[in-house]
Amino acid sequence: MPKLRLIGLTLFALSVSVGTHAEEKRYVSDELNTWVRSGPGDHYRLVGTVNAGEEVTLLQENSDYGQVRDSTGRTAWIPLKELNSQPSLRTRVPELENQVKTLTDKLSNIDNTWNQKTAEMQQKVAQSDSVISGLKDENQKLKNELIVAQKKVNAANLQLDDKQRTIIMQWFMYGGGVLGAGLILGLLLPHMIPTRKRKDRWMN
Repeated sequence: MPKLRLIGLTLFALSVSVGTHAEEKRYVSDELNTWVRSGPGDHYRLVGTVNAGEEVTLLQENSDYGQVRDSTGRTAWIPLKELNSQPSLRTRVPELENQVKTLTDKLSNIDNTWNQKTAEMQQKVAQSDSVISGLKDENQKLKNELIVAQKKVNAANLQLDDKQRTIIMQWFMYGGGVLGAGLILGLLLPHMIPTRKRKDRWMN
């Protein structure tokens, strides 16, 4: 009977010292497999191990130990120093690797998109350069044609001036010839008329 009372008092003391605690997620540290015990202390027997990095549910805790439930539903006590509030590296590393891969893929897509846009811009610039070069050639061609046309106009003007001078000279020559012929006729006609007829005219 005294033994039963002693066991009851011990259990009551443990329940008071442990108290209640809301269930929380915790993660076993990244060390090697950690031993768990049947109670909150080093003097309790070992009941097994939990894997490093394993996710467990914290049921309650005292100053040094916490009661946890693992993925199999087993409850045991583990030193609080072996529990972390953040996922273990074994869990985070694959996630980080996936994030790195995702970011790498995004960067690769951005790089490919940028290269494609750069190639398109270079193609547009090359096309623009070709168009500009063609316009320059066409402009130079038109300038050359304009120079040739101006030379033809100047030559035509010179020919026209020569023809005008030739026509003017011809008119002067025709006019001078007519005037000279009239003058000669004026001088010769009186001598060509018979004198008798002139006397008859005077007598009449």
